[in-house]
Amino acid sequence: MAPTKTDKYSVILPTYNERKNLPVITWLLNRTFTQHNLNWELIIVDDASPDGTQEIAKQLIQTFGSDKIQLRPRTGKLGLGTAYVHGLQFVTGNFVIIMDADFSHHPKFIPSMIALQKAHDYDIVTGTRYAGDGGVYGWDLKRKMVSRGANLFATVMLRPGVSDLTGSFRLYKKPVLKKVIESTESKGYSFQMEMMVRAKVMGCSVGEVPISFVDRLYGDSKLGGDEIVEYAKSVLRLMHV
Repeated sequence: MAPTKTDKYSVILPTYNERKNLPVITWLLNRTFTQHNLNWELIIVDDASPDGTQEIAKQLIQTFGSDKIQLRPRTGKLGLGTAYVHGLQFVTGNFVIIMDADFSHHPKFIPSMIALQKAHDYDIVTGTRYAGDGGVYGWDLKRKMVSRGANLFATVMLRPGVSDLTGSFRLYKKPVLKKVIESTESKGYSFQMEMMVRAKVMGCSVGEVPISFVDRLYGDSKLGGDEIVEYAKSVLRLMHV
């Protein structure tokens, strides 16, 4: 089943110091949706970036139009989970895509995610680095082991039935995202993992599309030791959900 004329895909893009990345990811999103004749919008949730990200966002609004690009800034770094809660208030589509702004998630995979969702009427379609021909590129061995280890730890402890719990490239039906996000307590690195676990507990159907994850081109990774510790605590807490 193909997307209908009434379907609209809203991309929520949290940003912090993404001045160099934002113009290109926006251009790629526009090209992807336009080539496939899909109705779309981009909601940029910027956490008071000091590098001029918001100025770039305003230029993009002038270029693509306010019907396509929204800038919904916040007063500071308030966490990834709350960024999606904030962005969801302004969504006008019936589907929501969450992804990163740094090219680690390429928009070219979005049409495959949409096609899979339509074929099976999935509540959620998630990009996976750890199934099919998915993979990770640009990470050193240590970073790969941390990611794999975190994913394996959560999979063994929680048995969620998906191959990539920590991935953050997903397509949701809007009502499903709203329901899941309201029950999610985590704010940082463990946010995506908890979202998926709670979705499965709620009985949501989930499909997977293999993706190539590429390390960011510009800027610094925001993952640190504190986030990893918090992730482990969240896994143990979610065993009782």
